[in-house]
Amino acid sequence: MRAVIFDLDGTLIDSAPDIHASINLMLADFGYDALDLETVTSFIGNGLPKLVERTMKHHSIDLAYHAEMTQAALAHYKANTSGLTKLYDGVLPALKTLRQGGHRLGLCTNKPHGPAISVLREFKMIPLFDYVIGGDSLSTRKPNPEMLFTVINALGAERVLYVGDSEVDYETAQNAGVPFALFTQGYRKHSLDYFESALCFDRFENLPDLVQNLDQAAR
Repeated sequence: MRAVIFDLDGTLIDSAPDIHASINLMLADFGYDALDLETVTSFIGNGLPKLVERTMKHHSIDLAYHAEMTQAALAHYKANTSGLTKLYDGVLPALKTLRQGGHRLGLCTNKPHGPAISVLREFKMIPLFDYVIGGDSLSTRKPNPEMLFTVINALGAERVLYVGDSEVDYETAQNAGVPFALFTQGYRKHSLDYFESALCFDRFENLPDLVQNLDQAAR
């Protein structure tokens, strides 16, 4: 049976509004103007430190303050990880169907582990996942494949599907040599042509059939 491993932000949850709020609170702490949602969303994907770095470069802020500003953003986000966040339609039924079908589920996200667990708990997803790794769990982050390899090993999986929404997720799957399914309604920046080897879906109700078809094709 195939293990299915998921990204979190932009894949299972639309968390950009809460991330946006945290970044603007951080900017206010240091006396800088707020950014709009579209701009902050475009910075999401490589983990919080990179998000803060991109924000700082946008405002031409000295990167000497990066560590301090990252901690400020993390504190604001930890204080409210899910007030504005929503599950994408059909996520919970799809996860439950996959579990009932015997698939082991993992989570591989560049979001820090603590906030990731908080979001999973808020949306009652903790029992659905066999293993969770966050962006601060190892010394590397996606698209380095080490995080994904760690989840695969923890699940004891020989066959894997990685499910994500972004270029970072696609590149992670390619670097790990595993099949990739793209949720097309997330935070990707490129057209679908960029994801040439991905299995694409735009509704979570279609994911269990996609996984089943992948398994049948591998037999």
